[in-house]
Amino acid sequence: MKKKWLTTLALAGFGFLLFVIVSLNLRASQPAVQPELAAQSEPVPSTIPVDELRYEVYTLPQSVVHTLLIPVGERFTVVPAIAPTASTIEEFAVEHGAIAAINGGFFNPENLKSTSYVVLNSEQVADPRDDELLVNNPQLIPYLDKIFNRTELRQYRCGQTVRYAIALHQEAVPLDCELLNALGGGPRLLPELTSEQEGFWHVVEGQILRDPLGIERPNARSAVGITREGDIILAMVAQQPEAPSNSGMTLPELAEFLKNLGAEQAMNLDGGGSASFYFDGEAVYGKVDEAGDRVVRAVKSVLLVYENS
Repeated sequence: MKKKWLTTLALAGFGFLLFVIVSLNLRASQPAVQPELAAQSEPVPSTIPVDELRYEVYTLPQSVVHTLLIPVGERFTVVPAIAPTASTIEEFAVEHGAIAAINGGFFNPENLKSTSYVVLNSEQVADPRDDELLVNNPQLIPYLDKIFNRTELRQYRCGQTVRYAIALHQEAVPLDCELLNALGGGPRLLPELTSEQEGFWHVVEGQILRDPLGIERPNARSAVGITREGDIILAMVAQQPEAPSNSGMTLPELAEFLKNLGAEQAMNLDGGGSASFYFDGEAVYGKVDEAGDRVVRAVKSVLLVYENS
């Protein structure tokens, strides 16, 4: 009787072990939840403390997206930096001792002058009007007013609180607030995509006559967003090496992606060969050449993430 009881117990234990193994295999084989699906699901309690950085990698059919959420609060800060000439994303991060970095605003590859505004410590340190090649380009003269009033990420000090916002360059600073830092980019992605105003996109009867940013073409992209709670989201879209000419994201796709991550405000940063991201000692580059190799390009400006001491 005792021997029969032990045999039954052993079989039951083996059956439970087999159930656990099968369950784990099924769970491992399930695809990762994508942002667009996650946005339609109930929030899942996170095991990551709310004051921690949250780094995620999303593998999508046409791209791999690297994201970093910087929680609102006093622990971390996001500020721009600019190089005298140009530097890679890794060089920026190492030189400034940053935890993370993403490429920033636009610049002229011919003279390495910034074509986006940059404000550091309440002082404007880059002005697109200083680029004579930009100002004197006859093809761009009709667009200069808009180029000088594109979207920027701002950091304010309002009383004892530091907060972030996305605004047009010529938009007034809120009352009782001081502009600490700012980095220009564009176009705005959220709450709406300003393709015509800031992307200089011109369409007549469905035919695209002007699209300097390739708004409707997939490409490597970089962007910054702000959630309702005030968290910052950095996102860099990398192309697939096996599809260099047909991978990445369009700007409408990037806007939708950030919206599904919880961003309510967002703006585009320089993309294509400039798209690059750094976190925890590793640099990732978004653009691939015709051979499928990653393009490593030095950039003029970046956004850096620091942990406050």
